[in-house]
Amino acid sequence: MVVFFYHLAIRLMVPFNPKARLFYSGRKNWLTALCKSVDPQARTIWFHCASLGEFEQGRPVIETLRKAHPEYKLLLTFFSPSGYEIRKNYPLADIICYLPKDTSKNAALFLDTVRPEKVFFVKYEFWFHFLDQIKKREIPLYLVSGIFRKEQRFFGKMPWSGWFRGSLRPFTHFFVQDEASLSLLSSIGFGNCTISGDTRFDRVADIAKSSQPFPIVDKFSDGKQVLIAGSTWKPDEELLVPFMEQYDGMKYIIAPHEVSVQNINRLTRMLKKPAVLFSKADEKDIRDYEILIIDSVGKLSSLYRYGTYAYIGGGFGVGIHNILEATTFGLPVFFGPNYRKFREACQLVDKGAAFPVRSEEEFRRAIFRLTGDPEKLKTTSGKALDYVNSNLGATAQILQKVFR
Repeated sequence: MVVFFYHLAIRLMVPFNPKARLFYSGRKNWLTALCKSVDPQARTIWFHCASLGEFEQGRPVIETLRKAHPEYKLLLTFFSPSGYEIRKNYPLADIICYLPKDTSKNAALFLDTVRPEKVFFVKYEFWFHFLDQIKKREIPLYLVSGIFRKEQRFFGKMPWSGWFRGSLRPFTHFFVQDEASLSLLSSIGFGNCTISGDTRFDRVADIAKSSQPFPIVDKFSDGKQVLIAGSTWKPDEELLVPFMEQYDGMKYIIAPHEVSVQNINRLTRMLKKPAVLFSKADEKDIRDYEILIIDSVGKLSSLYRYGTYAYIGGGFGVGIHNILEATTFGLPVFFGPNYRKFREACQLVDKGAAFPVRSEEEFRRAIFRLTGDPEKLKTTSGKALDYVNSNLGATAQILQKVFR
């Protein structure tokens, strides 16, 4: 009933909301499209991700599985348009589509068409009818990089909590990120669990190994320390710009989250110092600038290789963006106050490799403790690297257990 009203609400929003239109149109005639794509003779493995963030967590498993087991076809489904629209052309999946509405009929038709040998759900997503149909067909089902919290309905004392716990029974094995998740599952009778960690660490390590060099950025840095401000929003830039204007001891790279012409122009107007856009940078005079603005997407994860410090945006909004891409290069990271729901951010703060700040003054004090003490900077950088390296290996552990 909840699913019915949710999809009804989406349908009513279609004329007014672009995301709702994509959500609705992407599922229209899903069975016909799926039948045309599926090879009934193929051995298929199905991966499901809620959105883009979950895809990035599942991606190391998908890519390693593709190399190790080329005999399988890979099906990738998304619930959200923000995941599907960005990754609908991902080359390592054979079929990419939306997850149909969670009804018993849809789930049965979907599974009868795809006939997967194994199913992976990433992090969360517990769709009752799909799980029920997977269980009826006795298909091995795995949860990857799972996170559980005591507030979830599985662990409550209410009469309906047992019903929610029932939706976990189809899982063959839970690969969870931490001890707390393992303990919670154990407390309600699930022993089929392994602490494998977070597969995103494997992903960012791969990114670091294959990061793209930018000779013009190397020339821009000119041997100086570099602060890279990644995925910034206006409140982040309002904190950073006064510092950039006053402190001449380093170079600055700003990669805003939104790279529209309008937003890039707004950012440029905020700066009193001359800044150059990456798209217009010239090797002849690039050293003359102290600020480089990245006005295109897809470069940030490789740019961190040129950094000394990183400021990660989003901490004055709903939450910070990806900090692991910076820490995998050993960069101390700074971010706004809204970080506590991000496990890796909290752990890096506890280890002294990350620093939450609420104002330009706090940021100034925090970064000057590192700029003025080379030994402390080296130690802090080492803590960031150690944190990433100590969390590698989730992907190998998962696939070893699944395919043993």
